[in-house]
Amino acid sequence: MNIPIVKYSKIWLSMGLVVSVLSLILIFAWGLKPGIDFTGGSLLEIEFNKERPAAEAVVKIFEESGIKNTMVQKVEGNSLIIRTSFLDEEKHQEILAKIKTVSEDSDLIENRFETIGASISKQLRERAILSIIFVSLAIILYVAYAFRKVSQPVKSWKYGVLALVAVFHNILLVMGVFAVLGKFKGVEVDTAFVVALLTVLGYSINDTIVIYDRIRENLINRGNRAFAEVVNDGLNQSFFRSINTTATTLFTLFALYFFGGATISNFVLALIIGVGVGAFSSIFIASPLLAVTENWQRTKKLW
Repeated sequence: MNIPIVKYSKIWLSMGLVVSVLSLILIFAWGLKPGIDFTGGSLLEIEFNKERPAAEAVVKIFEESGIKNTMVQKVEGNSLIIRTSFLDEEKHQEILAKIKTVSEDSDLIENRFETIGASISKQLRERAILSIIFVSLAIILYVAYAFRKVSQPVKSWKYGVLALVAVFHNILLVMGVFAVLGKFKGVEVDTAFVVALLTVLGYSINDTIVIYDRIRENLINRGNRAFAEVVNDGLNQSFFRSINTTATTLFTLFALYFFGGATISNFVLALIIGVGVGAFSSIFIASPLLAVTENWQRTKKLW
């Protein structure tokens, strides 16, 4: 069975464009809610043996100690995650003592206490941006080299650029979803989120290159067939392999999301969204873009 994917390129690319534009609107309108990795501050995770105090009562403790902008999040079990401005050790111990008094739980357990200074958070922001830029440039160079023997009718470096266009569609969607989660659920992004974006970038590029490689093999023996037909054949030959690989990856990620605990849930959620939409972009965006580019070069018309 030969699925006419390239024939409906206009539909697939329009869908991708709409998703990307909506994601950009959400990102610019609400932005991503940065965690302490990027803003500096302190994070405490406290587990209570007795009844967990109300979030408002905990916030009041910080305010009475002269600390504002404190966020308290209830997590699974009987725990609280508290994000606040930078705490030195003296203030940290003072806050813990007050929480024990309010909760009447002298045996509460502090599972985590992290502090990051402003200068370190600035370095993390800069390195996160640089890492994404560096990886993107490296991908273009790698794909251009790998496809140098099939530089006609589409130049080899364009394969890399078009693959990145599809991948950034995935990344924009992930960021758009987290902009919504940050706005309505207080979900923050941290260095783990950047790692998730880079993982999505690498995974999606791998899937796209597998399809491109099949197209490359078909191009070598294309004969008199049209370029769009060659692309469509490569897509059909790789279609079920791409879907099956994505499905098995998602099974693992869903298991991690539901059973891996709160500390990695946002990281895994970003991977689920990115990997899931990555299958769509590899098949319905990256490859049809090749056919559209070749058609434009030949006729100067996008469709």
